[in-house]
Amino acid sequence: MTLALRTADVPAAAVVASAVEDLTLKLAMRRMSGGVSVITAGRGNDRTGATVTSATALSVEPPTMIVNINRTSSSYPIIRANGHFCVNILSGEHQHIADRFAGKGGLKGVERYDGAEWTTLASGAPVLLGALAAIDCEVEELIERHSHGIIIGRVVSIIAGDGHSLVYNNGQYGRFLAQL
Repeated sequence: MTLALRTADVPAAAVVASAVEDLTLKLAMRRMSGGVSVITAGRGNDRTGATVTSATALSVEPPTMIVNINRTSSSYPIIRANGHFCVNILSGEHQHIADRFAGKGGLKGVERYDGAEWTTLASGAPVLLGALAAIDCEVEELIERHSHGIIIGRVVSIIAGDGHSLVYNNGQYGRFLAQL
């Protein structure tokens, strides 16, 4: 298989892979903007979470979410053990929270929760107060494929707010602003 990837300043012929490689796929996927969420799980001092752009609704009937978490992430075993997670959709004002849950500054586990207000809903997963939306889920199914766990969650409660979402594109955060 031959893969050609065109970048803005490099002709397609200059970036060719003879086989699809991890970094080639990662480079291609960075071109797609994605909404930024923090996936949270656990209770008390056993809380952790991760910043992702891979959370989406799987179905509205019944209300179901899907997230993909690297199996080496500290969040993966906590989600498995607790059977819950919350998709906290971040606003443009939450970049500092996205950074914390991405592990910037070496923060791990419960340390990532400092600097923000949290509560819980039906599942017991941590919920960010002031998030654009918080979608509280109980794990319905966990599918292990390659490096990641595909986690399907039944939505048990939702809080929705107002604002503009934080987006991620090509290694940078930004905000979507409506046209005037």
